[in-house]
Amino acid sequence: MSDWQQVSYAVDGGVATLTLDRPERRNAYTTVMARELAEVAEVADADDAVRVLVVTGAGKDFCVGADLAGAGTFDRSAQAEEAGTIDGVPRDWGGIGALPFAALRKPVIAAVRGAAVGIGATMTLPMDIRIASDTARFGFVFTRRGIVPEAASSWFLPRVVGISQAMEWVATGRVFGAEEALAGRLVSRVVPDGELLDTARGLAHEIADNTSGVSVATSRQLLWSMLSAASPWDAHRAESRALVELGSGPDAAEGVASFLEKRPADFRAPLDGVGLGWPAPPEDLA
Repeated sequence: MSDWQQVSYAVDGGVATLTLDRPERRNAYTTVMARELAEVAEVADADDAVRVLVVTGAGKDFCVGADLAGAGTFDRSAQAEEAGTIDGVPRDWGGIGALPFAALRKPVIAAVRGAAVGIGATMTLPMDIRIASDTARFGFVFTRRGIVPEAASSWFLPRVVGISQAMEWVATGRVFGAEEALAGRLVSRVVPDGELLDTARGLAHEIADNTSGVSVATSRQLLWSMLSAASPWDAHRAESRALVELGSGPDAAEGVASFLEKRPADFRAPLDGVGLGWPAPPEDLA
């Protein structure tokens, strides 16, 4: 962990905070940052002391997008060895950094201030909750750079905001403010800049202090998985299985006992074994 160069990470009271930490470059995204984001996601997932992950940026911006290095910034033809391949072509670096958040068993809250543009916007889509400060500006600017959306955002964005809103933002490539992001349901709330981290961490502690980790982890997988389910019967099948597994577990017993005894619950069940299939990555991308 001490070797991370472009992110920082800390855990306090069940809440981990991951900070994109290149303020001198407005947290511009690099291949180094992509690898480090994936590493932090793995560390947070494996640590039973972590119940919720908050992701934010150092300085005045969340992430201004790719660290542009000239006309060849997006030429991936020579990157196959470093990035690995998918279907015979180099993997997208945005996906390498962002998709590990989809595989987490713990909720992820993005706390966004300033610019969140390009990968700075799309990396937040696999996260569960996005809170914006009133200074936030978002942009899916890919068509203005001659490329296409990345980080699996062609899957995530229409599911988060709907296809019409997604197409408007992607086709125009324009940058828009926090209030438009709220109206378009990209973020769940907008708060004054000085209250951003307190709001995000307050929500994180509401989860960490009052809920069962295995319940939240399983519920997260159920909700994301059912976005692509063919019918409610798929949900019924998955929920029935989950209720059998969790209902006989120690946290279910503790949840009922704490309610009847009018005391705070003491949930302790580990996350070992939690998993309903998706969102685990395919073996060739794990």
